[in-house]
Amino acid sequence: MDEIVNRVANSKLITFDLEDLYASGARMTIDISQWLEEGFILREKRFRESVSNHNWTQYQDAYVVLHCSTDAIIPAWAHMLVATQLQGIAKKTITGSLETLETILYTEAISTLDTTPYQDSPVIVKGCANKPVPENAYLLLIEKLQPVAKSLLFGEACSSVPLYKKKK
Repeated sequence: MDEIVNRVANSKLITFDLEDLYASGARMTIDISQWLEEGFILREKRFRESVSNHNWTQYQDAYVVLHCSTDAIIPAWAHMLVATQLQGIAKKTITGSLETLETILYTEAISTLDTTPYQDSPVIVKGCANKPVPENAYLLLIEKLQPVAKSLLFGEACSSVPLYKKKK
């Protein structure tokens, strides 16, 4: 009987899991509309008072997304005022959505990624994720690894999709 050989385990294939770059910490959102009159009208004095009286300690070491759930037009200074309260409390504050936040965090992580271990190696980018990995993170990773990797694949070693192979 022939011995079963695990060719994947014996290959030089490097698996890259974007979840490994996931920034740990709570994700929280703040809806600016809570401080608007009827959810739409920003009255500066009242807005400043509401922001000043808010309990900011609940955002300690969290990633915070500022957004407005209504169609109100929010001036830039309003987001900036809220951000001043989060300075030194939150890990990061952005305006937008949770997906935008994840894209920013992954952009930062991928931009500082050391590509030396992937030099002239076949790399498979793991496809399944249990954490929120935005689609842009996959594109940013390809942009970072393609110049150095021998080949790039997507998925799992047993059923991968070839993406790129360096020409000789």
